Amino acid sequence: MSKLDELIQQYCPDGVEYKTLGELGKFFGGLIGKSKEDFTDGNAKFITYKNIYSNPSLQIDVEDRVKIADGERQRTLQYGDVIFTGSSETPDECGISSVVTVKTEEKLYLNSFCFFFRFDDLSIMLPDFAKHLFRSNELRHQIGKTASGVTRYNVSKKLMEKVSIPIPPLPVQSEIVRILDNFTELTAELTAELTARKKQYEFYRDKLLTPKAEIKTVELGEVCTFVRGPFGGALKKELFQPHGYAVYEQQHAIYQNLDFRYFIDQKKFDKLKRFSIKPGDMIVSCSGTIGKTFVIPEDAPAGVINQALLKLTPHDEVNVFYLQYFFENTISKELNGVARGGAIKNVPSVGELKAIKIPVPSLDVQERLVQVLDNFDAICSDLKIGLPAEIEARQKQYEFYRDALLTYAATGKTILTDRQTDRQTDRQTDRQTDELNGLILLCQYVFGYVFLPIENIFDFRNGYTPSKANPKYWTDGTVDWFRMEDIRMNGHVLSSALQKVTEAAVKGGKKIPANSIALSTSATIGEHALITVECLGNQRFSFFTPKAAFADIINMRFMNYYFYKVDEWCKGHLFQGNFNSVDMGALKQLCIPIPTASEQKRIVSILDRFDALCNDLTSGLPAEIEARTKQYEYYRDKLLRFQQK
Repeated sequence: MSKLDELIQQYCPDGVEYKTLGELGKFFGGLIGKSKEDFTDGNAKFITYKNIYSNPSLQIDVEDRVKIADGERQRTLQYGDVIFTGSSETPDECGISSVVTVKTEEKLYLNSFCFFFRFDDLSIMLPDFAKHLFRSNELRHQIGKTASGVTRYNVSKKLMEKVSIPIPPLPVQSEIVRILDNFTELTAELTAELTARKKQYEFYRDKLLTPKAEIKTVELGEVCTFVRGPFGGALKKELFQPHGYAVYEQQHAIYQNLDFRYFIDQKKFDKLKRFSIKPGDMIVSCSGTIGKTFVIPEDAPAGVINQALLKLTPHDEVNVFYLQYFFENTISKELNGVARGGAIKNVPSVGELKAIKIPVPSLDVQERLVQVLDNFDAICSDLKIGLPAEIEARQKQYEFYRDALLTYAATGKTILTDRQTDRQTDRQTDRQTDELNGLILLCQYVFGYVFLPIENIFDFRNGYTPSKANPKYWTDGTVDWFRMEDIRMNGHVLSSALQKVTEAAVKGGKKIPANSIALSTSATIGEHALITVECLGNQRFSFFTPKAAFADIINMRFMNYYFYKVDEWCKGHLFQGNFNSVDMGALKQLCIPIPTASEQKRIVSILDRFDALCNDLTSGLPAEIEARTKQYEYYRDKLLRFQQK
């Protein structure tokens, strides 16, 4: 005979007493009179719907907060209270329980979509016993009968008062708690191991999904050595020789040639050694025409710069031709804006020049950018003949791509201009679309990825629930209608829904296209799935369908993995209230990285293998956890089935 059998024989051999909840205590509601603003920068702990749904024992160490004024009359939770979810889209989710099993002095406030039961006499039932009892199949069956509704189901507190529960003696309760807690502890250990494996998987997933080509911004003085040309008196015309060391003038930077007018002898060159030129240096025009540059080639003669030039010698981490492109097309504009002088403008001091910020991506990124821009430059320069209009068009095209690439290098944000992000984007010409796609591919080639706002990649649709009062929307339905239950039951790639609606339920005859991502943006936040069939979904979901222009640019399986990061972003950008919802305006502006097509494919291949290791339900930990859970539920329901007196 087991210890439990002995206790039952000792304390309740003739069965246990059953009483209704109405006989044992009272029901109370959650918060009243609160607006969304009250859930921003709150001063008191707030128990959410999800907390209750997910935890048989209430988690009280929470970050959720609500504003409670001094003297405000609101009910708070206490040790031993049994909390219930009051409303849901299905009757099965109504009345899910969680019990306050920990004593605390902190005030805990409950959301208004839930309610709680408080025993008049707490000594008749252990809170840890209640956490098992109210989730047993027998109690769940009774509670389910108290819910009614059409599109949304609500629990009736009046009917809940009639729910009957057993009241075994406390020693019997305590032994049942010991047995069932052992089951749950074993399951928790396995779950913790699985969680650790999933965290490892998530670590590698996040590393793979985070762009590697990080762009740091530094001051020019950190990556270049600066030398301003000598004072004019150092290079007087009477010192010049017909041959010798070349004197580099402003014209060499402006016209990028190696035609020299003046030379100096060895003695003068040695005195001006600090101003000498070597291949790989870059000279910059500093007076009158400002900001023109020339990279000294390998075959350039030895010489010195004059007073109208600035010499920059880049350090090892900077490609001199990258520096030249950035200088001529970005920094020179700054220089001309702050140039000093009257009739003849001069660049600012060397100290100010050194403080100018410049993005410094990795050397391979710099080299690819130079390669791309050089090719464009060659195309434009080679158009010596032909229609002037074509020359002009090519030049403008080159300038568009050049400026976009350099801006992207500087900001690392998005390549889209105001014109491209305008609300009229849908009316862009094919040429503009091709231009944008070309730029995307260029940025991917140069930087390894490109950042784009979500709203420029996807079309948005919100889900909805057809009226359940109208049978024509539901009887013999063939159209998949997705809910959170589908993700919970079947994961993050879905090809069939648990519920279906008819064609009559499709608003405007427009279904959500296949290969869209469903993202939960209200109530339960931050769950998503790739939907591989035409479908509809309920109002918890926002659907993201790739725009036609991105069909060859994005891999939807890659996007499905990246949306794990979007899930986390959503949880931190909420409009809070009784039901949280995502800040959709901010979400649409969220920039996400898109690697090259080959890199997306590689990442998907790796993550698919990780996913299989962690989530294959046919073997390993998940299957064992499922078996342990079923074992617990079997013994829970068996142990909590008492003979009634």
